[in-house]
Amino acid sequence: MDQAERIQAVSNFLLQSPPGEINDVLNDVRNIISDDDALQEGILPSLRQYNIEQFTTVGVPGTEHQSIISEAARVPGVDPDESRFLDPRSKTSFVFDHLTLEASDPQPYEIEENHEPIREALQNASLTYLAAHFHEGTVSVFVPSDPPQEFTLQVVANKYNPSNYWSGRWRSEYTVDLTEKKVKGKILVNVHYYEQGNVQLETKHNISFNIPPTVASAPPATAATKILALIGEEEGKYQVSLNETYTDMSDKTFKGLRRALPLTRQKIDWDKVTGYKLGAELSSSKGLFGNSS
Repeated sequence: MDQAERIQAVSNFLLQSPPGEINDVLNDVRNIISDDDALQEGILPSLRQYNIEQFTTVGVPGTEHQSIISEAARVPGVDPDESRFLDPRSKTSFVFDHLTLEASDPQPYEIEENHEPIREALQNASLTYLAAHFHEGTVSVFVPSDPPQEFTLQVVANKYNPSNYWSGRWRSEYTVDLTEKKVKGKILVNVHYYEQGNVQLETKHNISFNIPPTVASAPPATAATKILALIGEEEGKYQVSLNETYTDMSDKTFKGLRRALPLTRQKIDWDKVTGYKLGAELSSSKGLFGNSS
C-alpha cells in the first residue's frame, strides 16, 4: 500500500469517528502514515467534511457562546476552500481551523435588516427550547440569500462520558419556509458504546409539517414560539419511538441472537450445582471413576 492509499484509509477512518473521539482515532492511526506533515495535509479535506457534517462547535473570540460549523454557516460568496463561517447570533464572521478546531479573525457581519426580526425571534425561541429540552447544546438560525423567506435552524447537543465508555450526539436541522408555510427537517442521532466491545447507533429521521396560517401571520415572537412548539412535538414523538425501539431490541432482537442459558432462564446457584442434572451426572461419573481406581 503506497502513501496515497494509506492517507485515503486514514481519511475513511476519520469520517467514521464517533462523537467526541476524532482525536483518539487520529492518534491511533498516526502510525499508519509516519509523517505528520503529509498526514495533516492529506486528511484536511476529510476533517473539513467531518466538521461541517457533524455540526462541530467552536467558541468565537469576543463571544460567550458556541457557534456551529456547517454548510448553512458558510459566509455567502466565499470560496468553499476558505473556511470563513458566520455566527448570526453575534453577527460575526470568522475563520475556522479544521485541524486545531479554533476560530480566529472575527469580523462584523451585517444581516439583512428585513429578515432580522423573524430570524432573531426564531433564535430566541430556539434558545428557550434548547434550555428546556437539552442538558447542553448549541443552536443557530441562518437566513439563506435565496429564497429570502427560508430560515435554517440547526441544533447540536453532545454528551461525552469516556469514564463509562459511551458518547453521543444529537443533530437536528430545519428549514422554516414562511412563504410556503412549511417546515422540513431531519434529526440525526449518533451513539457509541465501547465497554468491552464496540457498538454504534446511527439514525436519521425526516420531519415535515405545515405551519398553520394563523401562526405564519402572527407577530415574529409569537410565530417563532409556536413553530418551536411544533418542532418540539415532532422531536418528542421521535424520542418516544427511539425509546420503544431500544426496549424492543433489548427484549427481542438481541436475545434472539443467542440462547439464554440455562433454559430455565434462571441464574445458576453454584452452591447447589449438584442439584442440577448436569451436576448430578458429573458427581455420578466421579464416583464411578473413584471406584474403578
